[in-house]
Amino acid sequence: MPNSTRTLRIAMNGVTGRMGFRQHFLRSILPIREQGGVLLDDGTRVQVEPILVGRNEAKLQELCAQYGIAEYSTDATSIIDDASIDIYFDAQVTSRRAEALASAMKAGKHIFTEKPTAETLTEAIELARIAENAGITAGVVHDKLYLPGLVKLKRLVDEGFFGRILSLRGEFGYWVFEGDGQPAQRPSWNYRSEDGGGIIIDMFCHWNYVLEGILGKVETVTAKAATHIPTRWDEEGREYAATADDSAYGIFELENGVVAQINSSWAVRVFRDELVEFQVDGTHGSAVAGLRKCVAQHRSHTPKPVWNPDLPVTEPFRDQWLEVPANADLDNGFKLQWEEFLRDVVAERPHRYGLLSAARGVQLAELGLKSSAEGRRLDVPEITL
Repeated sequence: MPNSTRTLRIAMNGVTGRMGFRQHFLRSILPIREQGGVLLDDGTRVQVEPILVGRNEAKLQELCAQYGIAEYSTDATSIIDDASIDIYFDAQVTSRRAEALASAMKAGKHIFTEKPTAETLTEAIELARIAENAGITAGVVHDKLYLPGLVKLKRLVDEGFFGRILSLRGEFGYWVFEGDGQPAQRPSWNYRSEDGGGIIIDMFCHWNYVLEGILGKVETVTAKAATHIPTRWDEEGREYAATADDSAYGIFELENGVVAQINSSWAVRVFRDELVEFQVDGTHGSAVAGLRKCVAQHRSHTPKPVWNPDLPVTEPFRDQWLEVPANADLDNGFKLQWEEFLRDVVAERPHRYGLLSAARGVQLAELGLKSSAEGRRLDVPEITL
């Protein structure tokens, strides 16, 4: 008797946006559908059936026609109330996310969502409470932990390569054009605080789960937010005031004494191998990881440079590091997490990156903004439901 196939109907809200379309629809759900679904250990296949949701009907129709999708809707409420929908996915702007997620969970839907999950910590914690009471599987996108570079970095940590870990230094960002001469490569709402924009709100949620997932929980935060580019131009070429921070400089002290420094900026030009890089230093070795590549230098292979500003540099510092092999064929990080989430839904078990993890990210963003406004270091309290 052939093994069965179970189909999960997924309402995908926000697929007309850049992230929702490229990473979740085009590079995750469509490939899962094309490969015949997700194969479980018992031989069962879990196939996906996306239903596209958004406010722009013309774009939804175009996507359905181009990719062979049978259904779409501009009415998110009716989709959430549809008993045939198994999973609700949200990649909307942050200001509309919490209400939609709450409604979906109360309707008994499993949820998978981008972050931040809410604009405030109070809302984020309430979402975690709703999920717990609803008995559904809730997953939050923690994509960077599935990327090859950070997978390799985590393997080095787990294998004790670093000895006692001392610090992490991270650099993230690139130049986002103002929109007057060249179109901006990020949406204009990102630069308006009244619309939920700001790099601290956006990126500190990421840095929280990266630090938690690789090195340990954050105990204190010291941050400085800045709006380096005060005027930008929107998608219609209209000038507007940038009211949100476009750069953030953070120091995070972790539970195990590790000090992490991460700079985030949409007003910086890139002079590094990848758009984000993290360097971890320990007593026995160091490593630098980007999205895909990771290089390492062990204590036994560490050179002994001598400071001498009177002579030109002769040491090839970059050549003194060895590349860390993948040792596996690593798929798209978003797709990998989708597959893990779908397995959890079928097994009716919690996803390892749930709404409480997301709430800690929102908390760190709130505290980062407060630290910047007050000019002081702040403790990060434990969150309980």
